[in-house]
Amino acid sequence: MRSRRRSFERSEELDNYWPSFTDLMAALALILFVLFLLAYIRNLLSARSLEGAQIQLAGVLQRLDASKRQIATSEGKLRMLEDDAKVTQEKLSQQERVIADSNRQLGDVRAQFESIAVLRVEVLDKVKRALQTELGAAPDASTPLVRVSDNGNIVLAESVLFDVNSSAIKESAKPLLRTLAKAFAGLLMDPAVRENIDSIEVQGHTDERGTTSFNRDLSAKRASAVLNYVFENDPVLEYDYGRYFAATGYSQFRPVNPAKTEAAYEQNRRIEISVVVKDANVRRVIDTYMQNQSPTARDVDGGS
Repeated sequence: MRSRRRSFERSEELDNYWPSFTDLMAALALILFVLFLLAYIRNLLSARSLEGAQIQLAGVLQRLDASKRQIATSEGKLRMLEDDAKVTQEKLSQQERVIADSNRQLGDVRAQFESIAVLRVEVLDKVKRALQTELGAAPDASTPLVRVSDNGNIVLAESVLFDVNSSAIKESAKPLLRTLAKAFAGLLMDPAVRENIDSIEVQGHTDERGTTSFNRDLSAKRASAVLNYVFENDPVLEYDYGRYFAATGYSQFRPVNPAKTEAAYEQNRRIEISVVVKDANVRRVIDTYMQNQSPTARDVDGGS
């Protein structure tokens, strides 16, 4: 009885044991399945992530290649700009040299023009000083014997040389004209002076009163009278340098004072002595400057 009970109990325990083991194996199988599923999903996700990463990497590489091409293009443009800058700098340097050379040549031309102008002023000033030294001032201090006008001409007062409406030289004026002859003879002995003088013009001027024909005739006669007396007093001056002198009458058409007063009329009645510089010398200076211009300078000036 006791043995039968134990057999029954052992049989019951075996029946209870096998269902539990089955449940455990099912659970383990489920767990393994879940683990395999998770591993598969993980591998799937990793593959997709890797594929996405590869796509992103390919995009990055493409952008990198594009950036490299852009950099290469920019470097090429930069080199071109540097080359252009070098060429431009060379052109600028060349232009600066041309400008400096042109400025130097212009300075030389200016100096030559100034020397010609100074020569004229010096000639007139030497004549003026020679006359003033020899004769001094006129008795009337308000009427100097000799003065230099605004245009650089030597002016001799009419009242010192002539009576009213007369072309006969006063006796008191003859020492002045003899001194004038000596002054011009001394100046024309200098070859440098003669080289630049075209003519020495003795000009006669009247006031506006009287007819034009009378004033023209009177002004011309007065200018000729002055020059004739200078040559009569110094025949050597006429023989050696007569080709430089001329007498001209300007009538009333070049007044120095337009007023209608006696003082203005007295100013307008005058003898002027003008030294005319050779135009050929001025042209020579210009021609020399143009010939000395280098081809480069002309190319630069004519370039666009």
